[in-house]
Amino acid sequence: MGSFLISNLPIILCIIFGAGMIVLEAFMPGFGLPGISGILLEIAAIVLTFIHYGAAAALGVTLIVLSIVAIILSISLRSAAKGRLSKSEMILHATEDPEGGYVASEDLKVFIGHEGVTTTALRPAGIAEFDEVRLNVISEGEYIESGRRVRIISTDGSQVTVREINGN
Repeated sequence: MGSFLISNLPIILCIIFGAGMIVLEAFMPGFGLPGISGILLEIAAIVLTFIHYGAAAALGVTLIVLSIVAIILSISLRSAAKGRLSKSEMILHATEDPEGGYVASEDLKVFIGHEGVTTTALRPAGIAEFDEVRLNVISEGEYIESGRRVRIISTDGSQVTVREINGN
């Protein structure tokens, strides 16, 4: 048993470190270096097995490698969602909600009722100027030519909806 482990130590190490690098890439994505390194180590384990033991053994190692990586990723992701890993500093717990002071866009409700002029054609989106403030706006669906007077009728986040003022 001892000589089996020693003679296959490079294969075993490639499998273990490759799986570890792939899990590391799952939690710390970046330039892909850990993931690519992990995949290359797994391929090296399969190639070493093929060289020393043949195609049947390499196929077996391929299935083992895929199973090990799938099981380790599954356990790691489950732990990150509900287990001990979810309590670590590696998992982001902060949320961006209004109670925490997060505002997705400026509150544009103050502009409701203001009148302005379209600076581009609205097809149905475009730009209009209100009190020397240029805003991206959207019409209610109809085409409005450039230079027409419009009124802001509603806002939803950063979306400003306008209606043409008749009588131009």
